[in-house]
Amino acid sequence: MVDGGIAKADKTEFKECLSLTWKQPYILRLALSAGIGGLLFGYDTGVISGALLYIRDDFKEVEKSTVLQETIVSMAVAGAIIGAALGGWMNDKWGRRKSIIIADVLFFAGAIVMAIAPVPGVIILGRIFVGIGVGMASMTAPLYISEASPARIRGALVSMNGLLITGGQFLSYLINLAFTKAPGTWRWMLGVAGLPALVQFLLMLSLPESPRWLYRKGRKEEAAEILGKIYPADEVKSEIGALRRSVEEEIAQEGGVGEGLSGKLKKALSSTVVRRGLAAGILSQVAQQFVGINSVMYYSPTIVQLAGFASNSTALALSLITSGLNAVGSIVSMYFVDRAGRRRLMLISLVGIVACLAVLSGIFFAAASHSPLVGETETQFFGNATCSDYKIGSRIRWKCTDCLKAAADCGFCASTPNKLQPGACLASNDLTKDTCHANHREWYTQGCPSDFGWLALIALGAYIISYSPGMGTVPWIINSEIYPLRFRGLCGGIAAVSNWGANLIVSQSFLSLTQALGTAPTFLLFGVVSMFAFVLIFFVVPETKGLQFEEVESMLEDKGYKPWKTRKRTTP
Repeated sequence: MVDGGIAKADKTEFKECLSLTWKQPYILRLALSAGIGGLLFGYDTGVISGALLYIRDDFKEVEKSTVLQETIVSMAVAGAIIGAALGGWMNDKWGRRKSIIIADVLFFAGAIVMAIAPVPGVIILGRIFVGIGVGMASMTAPLYISEASPARIRGALVSMNGLLITGGQFLSYLINLAFTKAPGTWRWMLGVAGLPALVQFLLMLSLPESPRWLYRKGRKEEAAEILGKIYPADEVKSEIGALRRSVEEEIAQEGGVGEGLSGKLKKALSSTVVRRGLAAGILSQVAQQFVGINSVMYYSPTIVQLAGFASNSTALALSLITSGLNAVGSIVSMYFVDRAGRRRLMLISLVGIVACLAVLSGIFFAAASHSPLVGETETQFFGNATCSDYKIGSRIRWKCTDCLKAAADCGFCASTPNKLQPGACLASNDLTKDTCHANHREWYTQGCPSDFGWLALIALGAYIISYSPGMGTVPWIINSEIYPLRFRGLCGGIAAVSNWGANLIVSQSFLSLTQALGTAPTFLLFGVVSMFAFVLIFFVVPETKGLQFEEVESMLEDKGYKPWKTRKRTTP
C-alpha cells in the first residue's frame, strides 16, 4: 500500500527493484529525477572543501581569517536550516514537485552567484541561496520518491537517494581535481553545480505531482492516473483504496493532536512516548555531527595539508579517499543495519570513531613535536623576505609550527631535497611563495613537512570506515521508526533541525579550534565528545530492529522501560 512512511530496503527488495524498474522505466525516471536533489546535496557538501583552498589563494582576507573561511563553509548549513523549515510548509502548501523545482531555481541561482563573485561577501550570499535549496531538497526528494514509488520497492528507491548523496560528494572531489589547472579554479568548481540543478528543473517540469499529495488536496482523478503509470493495471484499484484509507487515517490523527504548530507541540511533549522518542532521536542526530564528521567532509583537503601535504592538487587527490570510503560505508550499512541492529551498529561505530580520533590526535601530536627547525642560514638566503616576528640571532629556536603560528602572516619554505631539514620562515605573500617554488622547494602555510602524513591519511580513512555504516546512516533510520505516526512529521522536523544546528556549530568552529588549540587537541576534543556520545546513546537510545511501529510505541510507554534492554517482537 502507499503510505507516508519511508521504508528500508533489504536484499530481496533490491532484486525486486531491479526487475520492476527494468519492466517499468517510468518508475526509475521518477526516482532518478527526484534523486538528483540528493546528488546536489552531496555535491555541495564536498565541493566547498576543495574550492576553499583556491578561494584562500585569490582573496588574502580569506586566507588570513579562519572565521571568514568557516563562514563561507557554514552559511550553506545556515541556509539549509531555513530551507528545511520552509520546505515542510511548502511541501504541504504547493506540493512536492513544485518544492523541488523552487529548490532547483535557488540552487542554480546560488551556483551562478558564487561563480561570478567579485568579493567573499558575494560568495557567502551564493552559499546561503544554495543552502536554502539544499535544505528544501534534502527533505523533499526522499518524500517524493517514497510517495511516488510502488510499496514493495520503496525502500530500495529511497535508499538510492542516500547513495546519490555520497555519490555527489565523490563527484565533487573528482570535479575539484579536474579544475585545479583551469583558470578560475574555484569558480568552475562552484558554478558547475548549476548544471545538475538545471537538469532536474527541466525533468521535474515533465513529471507529475505526488499522488498522495494530490489525493489529500481532493484531486483524486489525477492521483489515480499517476498510480496507473506506477502499478500494473490489476493492482491500481486496490492501491487507490489503500491510499484513501491511509490518507483518511492520517487526517483523523492530525485532527486529534490539536490545531496549529503550538498545539501539536504541546500535545506531543505531554506524551511520555514522544519525550523518550525525541531524547533518542535528537541525541542520535546531534551525536552524528559532534563526532566531527563534517569537519572532515567540509575541510578534508585542509586536514590533508595540516598532515604535511602542501600542494592543493595533492590534497584534493588524497581527499578522494575519504569521499570514496564514505560511499562504500553507505552500501555496507544497507547490508548490516537489519542484521546487527541499529543501536549495536551505532555503539560499534562509536568505538571505532573514538579509537581513530585518538590515533589521529597522537599522530598530529607526534608531527608537531618532530616539526622541522627554522634555520637562520636558510632564512637569510631569501634576504628581506624574513617573517617580521622571527628574530635572526635570537637564542630562541623556532620550529615550523612556531613560524605558522606567528602573529605576523608567515609561511615556511621547506629545505630541499630533505623537507625535514631546517627551512626558512618568511613573510607570506605571492612573491615569497613564488620565490620558494622557484628554488624547487615546498611552501607551507597550513601544516608542516612531516613523515607522519600517510599515517594520518590511514587513520582518517579508518575514521570514515568506522563512521559511515553506523553513525552515518543509523540516526536517520532511528528517527524514521521511533515516533508515533501522529507526531512523526513534527518530531522528525525537530530532530532534523537539531542535526543541521549541530552541523552549523561544527562547521563554523573547526578551523578556529585548530588555530586556538592545535590540530591534535582538536581531534582529541572530538574523541572525548564521542566517548560521551557512546555513554549517552547506550543509556538513552533503544533497539528498534525488527519492531513494528506499534511495538516501538508500546516499548517507549512501558513503565519499566530501559533502553539498554532489547525488546523482542510480540507479533509474527
